[in-house]
Amino acid sequence: MIEPEVPPAFDGFMIAPPVVSNGTSASCANRLSTLVNSIQTASGTRIDSLVRCGLASIEIVDAAKEQNVDLIVIATHGYTGWKHFAIGSTAERVVRAAPCPVLVVREKEHEFV
Repeated sequence: MIEPEVPPAFDGFMIAPPVVSNGTSASCANRLSTLVNSIQTASGTRIDSLVRCGLASIEIVDAAKEQNVDLIVIATHGYTGWKHFAIGSTAERVVRAAPCPVLVVREKEHEFV
């Protein structure tokens, strides 16, 4: 997921639209393709990958609906209080809007091997 940087907004008025360069999208798609190929080779499992641009929570939920996804697995930083309020929680927004179950894993809390 490539999430554009959002410029400052005043009273709901955005100064300029978010911008994501094509170079960024292509670079991320290439890196994801390399990762997917290495996992498929090692595990023999078929993996579908997708790169989308936009607000992460919206794009994840839309992709889950379009691809008829059975489960979304998403990491969270586990911020609370002020950091949660200021930064928000993509994972929380996905959980609230997802069309399927969502497994939320806190970053650096568990090791799955």
